[in-house]
Amino acid sequence: MKRTFFTALLIGILSQSALAQDPDKTKLDLYFDALESNNKFMGSVAVSRNGSIIYSRSTGFADFENKIKADENSGYRIGSISKTFTSVLVMKAVEEKKLDLNQTIGKYFPTIKNASKITIENLLYHRSGIHSFTSDSAYLTWNTQQKTEKEMIDIIARAGIDFEPDTKSEYSNSNFVLLTFILEKTFRKSYAELLKEYIVQPLGLKNTSLGGKINTSKKDCKSYKYLDTWVVEPETDISIPLGAGGIVSTPGDLVKFSEALFGGKLLSSESLEKMKTVKGQYGMGIFNIPFYDKAGYGHTGGIDGFISVFSYFSDGNISFAMTCNGSNYNTNNISIAVLSAIFNRPYDIPEFSTYQASSEELDSYPGVYSSTQIPIKITVTRKNNTLVAQGSGQPSFPLEATEKDKFKFDQAGVVMEFNPADHTMILKQGGGRFEFKRD
Repeated sequence: MKRTFFTALLIGILSQSALAQDPDKTKLDLYFDALESNNKFMGSVAVSRNGSIIYSRSTGFADFENKIKADENSGYRIGSISKTFTSVLVMKAVEEKKLDLNQTIGKYFPTIKNASKITIENLLYHRSGIHSFTSDSAYLTWNTQQKTEKEMIDIIARAGIDFEPDTKSEYSNSNFVLLTFILEKTFRKSYAELLKEYIVQPLGLKNTSLGGKINTSKKDCKSYKYLDTWVVEPETDISIPLGAGGIVSTPGDLVKFSEALFGGKLLSSESLEKMKTVKGQYGMGIFNIPFYDKAGYGHTGGIDGFISVFSYFSDGNISFAMTCNGSNYNTNNISIAVLSAIFNRPYDIPEFSTYQASSEELDSYPGVYSSTQIPIKITVTRKNNTLVAQGSGQPSFPLEATEKDKFKFDQAGVVMEFNPADHTMILKQGGGRFEFKRD
């Protein structure tokens, strides 16, 4: 759900094979101890095999200000993993003959361009062409405000389309907000009721529901970014993401959901195969998440300061889930470490050493930087003893000094190298190298 400045979630593909095993829990605990003691990660993980939890761990705080520690029952907003749940509900409606994947959405949303040509299947596969409202720069100016169904439809309709239906795949949160409304109209029940009736109650999920206002007294987690200390993030109103990103859950519930979905306990084999079929980059609410030679399916999520992932590997009948409410580290590396422990691959416990930039150095970097290579401006500011970068229309993120004039943002694999004398900055990420000049 969340729009991030630079995003990447890739798990490497190599040829060596490894069998699933019980992890070295002591080493994994040391791994998470290192993250926690260095303020790199707050969150929870769980791994199950054949329906039994073989590793779980929670670190950090559900509520940092009041020092409420996170535990296995702490509820995290799971962002776009909600789309997997929504896709299951749509396929339930198809199985009950209440919806047809080939029916168009014109009768539901006559004000949306191409609605008479866009099918429910197009929405599920991100092939509708409907513009994603979260991609607009103005989104972060209103995402904390409650919206009605009519207001959300109007916002989506005004944004227009990016391409003709079924001509390509392009991720759009608008698709799954519209699917939420279609489900509610079809069943004449709220999305929250449908989630409970068709998934939560049958599976015995104890900590999964459509979210609301965050309430830490009810085990909800707040989300944070790290700026010398953990700073609470603004809270998206759940009336906006709904079935695109509004569910709250735990890793324990997510692995149980994963086992049921891929074990054929929620849908028919035909419906499940339809969900797993990839068109372009996406299946229906799931996509491929390989780990070396292991074929996996799952989804990722991000909303406010929350980050999440779940994946299922038929080889070993392994389900993995991670939920995070504060990260100052590349969470993909955490996923790789946990899965490496499960699949008997080597991984290292990270060591952290930070260069302490002087006040004079920190004062030499702020400004607005532009590049002829990519059409985005990056504003760099100083907040106390931390540099903060922000791409135009994007959330800000903290930079960690690693040596003189060099900073990084581990969560997205970003490195920034400044030359204060020339008023320039080089940004590196994912093998790319982009030159910026301060305006």
